[in-house]
Amino acid sequence: MSRKKFLAQTGILSAGFFFNPLTGKTQPAGKKIKVAVIGCGSVSGVYLPHLTKAQYVEVVSVCDIKPDRAANRAKEFNVPNQYPHIDQLLAGAPFDLLINLTNMQEHEHLNREALNAGKHVWSEKPMANSYKAGRALLDLAKTKGLRMWGAPAVVNSPQFAFMAKAINEGKLGTLAAAHANYGHTGPTWSAFFYEKGGGSLPDLGVYNLATLSGLLGPVKSVVAMTSIVTKTRTVDDKGTIPVEAEDNAMVIMDHGNGVLSHVQCGFNYFDPYGHEGKGQSRPTITIWGSKGNMALIGYDWAPFGVELATSDAEEPQKFVTDPGTYVWQQGASVICEALATGTEPRINAEHALHVLEIIQAARQSQETGRRINLESTFPWPVVK
Repeated sequence: MSRKKFLAQTGILSAGFFFNPLTGKTQPAGKKIKVAVIGCGSVSGVYLPHLTKAQYVEVVSVCDIKPDRAANRAKEFNVPNQYPHIDQLLAGAPFDLLINLTNMQEHEHLNREALNAGKHVWSEKPMANSYKAGRALLDLAKTKGLRMWGAPAVVNSPQFAFMAKAINEGKLGTLAAAHANYGHTGPTWSAFFYEKGGGSLPDLGVYNLATLSGLLGPVKSVVAMTSIVTKTRTVDDKGTIPVEAEDNAMVIMDHGNGVLSHVQCGFNYFDPYGHEGKGQSRPTITIWGSKGNMALIGYDWAPFGVELATSDAEEPQKFVTDPGTYVWQQGASVICEALATGTEPRINAEHALHVLEIIQAARQSQETGRRINLESTFPWPVVK
């Protein structure tokens, strides 16, 4: 082995520099990752306060097809550059990572443009409009020596880690079943939630699908029913519109070894905790085994405890009641830390792609009345 290769593999090329295995390049130690945020709507109002305070992040640009929104965010968060179109963004101030917060139907083509321009990508869910397109994007990233990741970031919570370790250690015995639910009466600020390519599955169910597959393992097959309960919606940007995407869904997943799980989600659920979920103190995810059961308190995107009962300790006990530093919008900052330090994050693009295939399979099951087999998988267990 040559000295250069040895030094590269051991991560010591010269003082202050290291070889980053995530990117295959040599870079300064401790560098900040320059990011550009595209999509300056409601989600950016949660992402940007977090990103602008994150250790490894430098927000250099914002972009929105409604220029006033980009201008307002740039002013609010002291971002030096603003653009009205992705072409100008990509040709403008240099950056490393595109953070895509646009309408979900737009994610696919914007992610593709960013990859073709040599940028890493963090995409809000979903990363593409179909599993096939998502696979093509991930393949494109690999051929260009780039990385791509997709929300949600639920696997980062300490509650998820506790549940995963409890399962790994056999505290529940032989696993059998799990249930998850998430719903409210539906967003009012944009039509895209109800248009083709939107729906309650990629907006809400995606969290539960990521959590259960992350805990129980890749899904082998899916049986599902979806429906539209409310035929029209009145939204801020387009008035009254017909609903085209499912606003009610029931999904049963086979994880292999006899383990079945169920996710229900929808935009017709009265919930006193509302869209924000503040004050939610009941379990939204429960897992059963032959020697115990375990419940996640609160929503998986904002958890604050795990309740565990086993044959050795039948009285349910609460664990991990402190969320620590976890927030649902931290995915992009975690990715920046990974790119800056060369540490592989727990969030995995193959997992996001697998969840996208589950959503597609659920819709296909509704259309055909059949059980749908999946072809994708991801590295599991997520927590070792």
